[in-house]
Amino acid sequence: MSVVVVGSVAYDGIETPHGRVDRTLGGACTYISLASSYFAKTNIVAVVGDDFAKEDEEFLSSRGIDLEGLERVPGKSFFWSGVYSADMNDRTTLRTDLNVFAGFDPKLPASYRTAPYLILGNIQPALQRSVREQMNGLRLAGGDTMNYWIKDYRDELLGAIRTWDFLLINDSEARMLSGENNLKRAAAKIHDMGPHTLVIKRGEYGAILFHRDFHFMVPGYLLEEVFDPTGAGDCFAGGFIGYLAEQGYDLKNGHVGGKELSRAVIYGSVMGSFCCEKFGVDRFRTLTRAEIDARFNEFKAFTEF
Repeated sequence: MSVVVVGSVAYDGIETPHGRVDRTLGGACTYISLASSYFAKTNIVAVVGDDFAKEDEEFLSSRGIDLEGLERVPGKSFFWSGVYSADMNDRTTLRTDLNVFAGFDPKLPASYRTAPYLILGNIQPALQRSVREQMNGLRLAGGDTMNYWIKDYRDELLGAIRTWDFLLINDSEARMLSGENNLKRAAAKIHDMGPHTLVIKRGEYGAILFHRDFHFMVPGYLLEEVFDPTGAGDCFAGGFIGYLAEQGYDLKNGHVGGKELSRAVIYGSVMGSFCCEKFGVDRFRTLTRAEIDARFNEFKAFTEF
């Protein structure tokens, strides 16, 4: 079962209380794809400049990620830099250079168009809708958005998510999108907008899954040290869609159940927690599936009663 991931492949400059890196591989598409690749065949749709390093391409390929949809154009790759507060609950963006990403027009190779699973990173809603319309035979499609699109591109966003099966957003975005402060009422309103499954990410406090008539809550994983939280939410998304793809989750043909969705949220939380253990994507250079499953079992142990 293959997953198509659409979004940004970028370079990041990151400063946390644990140190600083001036240029490291990043971008939502990168994090989602790396997390997803532990569960299912993963295909990237993104754009990079001619400064994209050969070793970064080789690293992605080493995880089995298909790069046919990674477009290379003249210019510089998307670059972001930021600094985190002492408790790492807040960050300040220092620089955002869209570079070649400013002209991103997702082009899906023919081999991607029949993939059964699609996850759309945080890009303009019109582009998300365009990608969704290029695909056929989807079992599950959805993605992410942010406050900028919710506030300034609301109609465009509503048109995009109308055909989505799932939406992954944080609690403030859920309140903004729905106009409701209560998260249960917010979820009901968002379901009416199209997505039958909503995951509200709450950072260090975990996540809540809402699916039609039930909901499931998971705490955050307690790390001894949070080294760098960059990309944790995207890794959550990658673990979520990757696990569902591995299980052959198919709502349209009756393969559906709360247990699969609940486990997908746990695997999402697991992948997000590993992401925080080193700068950027570095934890994925050594991470194994055995470690992932062991942490999944830890989640099971500390939430069972």
